[in-house]
Amino acid sequence: MNTLQECRDTIDSIDNHILELLDKRMRVVKRVGEIKHDTGTAVYRPEREKAIIERLTHISKENHWILNRGAIEAIYLEIFAVARNLELPERIAYLGPEGSFTHQAAESRFGGMSDYLSLGSIQAVFQTLEAKRAKYGVVPIENSRDGIVGETLDLLAKSSVKIVAELYMPIHMSFATKARRLEDIKKIYSKDKGFGQCREFLSEHGLINVELIPVESTAKAAILAADDKSAAAICSHIAAKLYGIPRMFDNIEDEHDSHTRFVILSDFKNLISHEDKTSILVRLNDAVKAGSLVHFLQDFDKEKINLSKIESRPSKDESGFGYWFFIDFYGHIDEDAVQRVLSKHKGEVTWLGSYIKGES
Repeated sequence: MNTLQECRDTIDSIDNHILELLDKRMRVVKRVGEIKHDTGTAVYRPEREKAIIERLTHISKENHWILNRGAIEAIYLEIFAVARNLELPERIAYLGPEGSFTHQAAESRFGGMSDYLSLGSIQAVFQTLEAKRAKYGVVPIENSRDGIVGETLDLLAKSSVKIVAELYMPIHMSFATKARRLEDIKKIYSKDKGFGQCREFLSEHGLINVELIPVESTAKAAILAADDKSAAAICSHIAAKLYGIPRMFDNIEDEHDSHTRFVILSDFKNLISHEDKTSILVRLNDAVKAGSLVHFLQDFDKEKINLSKIESRPSKDESGFGYWFFIDFYGHIDEDAVQRVLSKHKGEVTWLGSYIKGES
């Protein structure tokens, strides 16, 4: 290949083969969907998707191919999303509005083709799932800076829906505007917290004295900036894309290590993958007794089950100062070691879900 046209012709030929192979894959997927429908099996299988990505990453490394895990994951997550919609189109409810970081997290797993339902509260997501108006829900459960999302835990404690997957997403802010130059910008929209998170950027670019207008969400900021060429928005990249605003700068936050842990909710149980995490809520019957929590945790230690998180929550169904304990540990609810521990504490443990552990 010596010319640009020869390169383009080669790419076109390869794309034809890729499309043909994708069509063959999707025809098989359609048959898988029919089998799953007949047997009542869940369409979304995180453990299967992870196994495919790991297998392909291993093949790429063995052959010294150019695609790394990140590239393979980006390509195949979208392929999986298209495949799921061919198997059985499903609706995904998420904490809105459109263009929020939760929307971005949902789309990263369910792709651009899925039917999304933006809801105004975490409680509304749970209610929608319980009423079967959506198959999956996506809500935040923890932030590396602000800690646990109490509302999500409280709703999990009394809901029939379970955690079926988790994902950790870095929270990056973009500076989006239709202005051609920074000097043309007269106002900037964002959540009040967004301004605080990007103060160094605003100062470094001479924007600290521009009118900063707080709004209820970064998505709302993008909507307002889209209608005003003298305005800008500090928002998520998905909001900028959704409302057609060019991103002038990305990753403008002062601290670049902020992550939010999101959970995907549904009404089925995952199979054991041996790379699982389980979430439980514990209400100890003798919580006021000295050492009761220690004795509970020692049962996990005896079975060599590693805990990854323990968080106390004020109990809302008891008088006085009762507490629940939210616990994450490595393992699946159906594993023998886990069952031996939980059998000692019947009536004290609420299972919230077992799922493939995400990469933080």
